[in-house]
Amino acid sequence: MVHSLVSLCAREVVSDHSSSPTWLRWVPRELYGALLEAAFACYRPLAVGELVQRWPERTLRLGGRRKTGQIAPSRLCIQALLLAVVRGLADQRSALQLLDICGLQGDEGGMGDPMGGWSLTVALCTMVIQAKAGAQRAQRKEGERERKRFSALERDRDLKRERGERMGVKGLQDDETCREKTASKGPISEKELIKGVRRRMEMERKRGIVVTGFKGSKLETEEKEADCEVLVHVRADLFVNARSWERVRVALSTSGPLKLQCRHLRVEEISVTCIRTLLNQLPHRTLLGIDIRYSSLGVAGLAELLPLLSTFPELNSLRLHYCNLDIRRNNLGQEEVLRDLSRGLANLQELRQLSLTALRLPGQLRVLLSSLPQPLEVLELPYLSLSPADLAYLSCSHHVSSLLQLDLSENCLDETTVPSIRRLLSQASSSLQHLSLSGCGLTDALLGLLLPSLGGCWALKSLALALNPLSMAGLVDLVQMAARMPCLRQLLYPNPLEDYQPGLPNLPSSTQLLEWPLDESSDISMTSNQLSKVLMDSGRSDLFLTCDLLNYDKDLVD
Repeated sequence: MVHSLVSLCAREVVSDHSSSPTWLRWVPRELYGALLEAAFACYRPLAVGELVQRWPERTLRLGGRRKTGQIAPSRLCIQALLLAVVRGLADQRSALQLLDICGLQGDEGGMGDPMGGWSLTVALCTMVIQAKAGAQRAQRKEGERERKRFSALERDRDLKRERGERMGVKGLQDDETCREKTASKGPISEKELIKGVRRRMEMERKRGIVVTGFKGSKLETEEKEADCEVLVHVRADLFVNARSWERVRVALSTSGPLKLQCRHLRVEEISVTCIRTLLNQLPHRTLLGIDIRYSSLGVAGLAELLPLLSTFPELNSLRLHYCNLDIRRNNLGQEEVLRDLSRGLANLQELRQLSLTALRLPGQLRVLLSSLPQPLEVLELPYLSLSPADLAYLSCSHHVSSLLQLDLSENCLDETTVPSIRRLLSQASSSLQHLSLSGCGLTDALLGLLLPSLGGCWALKSLALALNPLSMAGLVDLVQMAARMPCLRQLLYPNPLEDYQPGLPNLPSSTQLLEWPLDESSDISMTSNQLSKVLMDSGRSDLFLTCDLLNYDKDLVD
């Protein structure tokens, strides 16, 4: 990675913290961004704090999508950032009004000691609560000073009145003149009384009732009225589970100088009631996606949450993972529950990404997808036990021609479903960029039937076919086809059956392929070398081949 001259100079400047009092006073506002980036890259938490505390712009955006090889910010630097935001509330040099740290979190225990999503959420909520407490303390202190100063003014007036009574009419006239001058100047100016957080909060409060348009909803009006006291909006991705739920609830319900906003909400192992409480407290204008995992929602619980989700006008992503949705034909009231689900999904006007993992809903894909008002761009359906009827509907639905990403992993494919898959690939050939058919039971014969359709997906960038029972001959055919796909940059292939130890069943499942040991007596790298040779003979050097399922990342090609 080649650094620019500005970046190199910024790294040199922040490397010596003892010199910061010298250059901080003279650095132009245009260089604050480069200096802050260098402070994060060089693990300089003190420099991070000093820069953020006097941030000269209204907006500070950190995080976002990291480049390949870029390490997430360290825990100490993030903590210094949050502390500086609180200190900056009382610093007149700070112009910060919006802090956007969406995507700033890293993987817990990763390189560089990053702060994970859960830890960052707890730290953010603690910051919001502490800022409110600090503002209240400052308000009480300022109120006490005001009372003392007004008491002193009253004592002075009493003394002047007594002196006037002793001195007679002349003294009274003089006292009246003095009183008129005092009244004209006011007992004390507002700028002297209100400083730091108290000053700015009072100025916002004195603006009166928030003016809204005639078309503004009640929720928008309430949110704008609550924003009157806010000095800095903090936008982040929140990760909530049973341990952090109460802290997040308190932070979201706190009205003070910091206001917490959520772009993507991820919840794990909490009840429908708790999720509903969070949704009711979140600002409705900023939420883009919700990810619910390992929560026993049930179909009734999901139907209860969908009307709440429809109140978020920008919501475009819904992910449900292992949420215990189970619809069986012999359940009483099943038809009514399905209608509730269909009506709830129909109200998600901006939904573009839907991920359903391990939900026991065989034969119900039409109910879930047909009511969506807009075509989906991302559809993930792993471990969903899709039936032939589900795949037949999907191949001719209004979503298929708009799909950019499709995941059908761990859904069994056979001769009866191949025509639907071929029709699906044909309809999505001009748009589909990422496809996963891992663990679908594809043999050499089934893959041979799909290869012409796969080769017609000319926009495809990544293809995942791990944990399928393919032989070495089938892999060679796969790589030869992949080499003819101009946009394909990444291919995840399975270990060939010849690489496993003896005893593997003729048609092994994906679980057996995952757990069965490889034959250590053979050279495992021989497979990789042979496939690479096939690729090189085809004239392709920009296609990455891998069988490493754990480290496979389709996003690396974007």
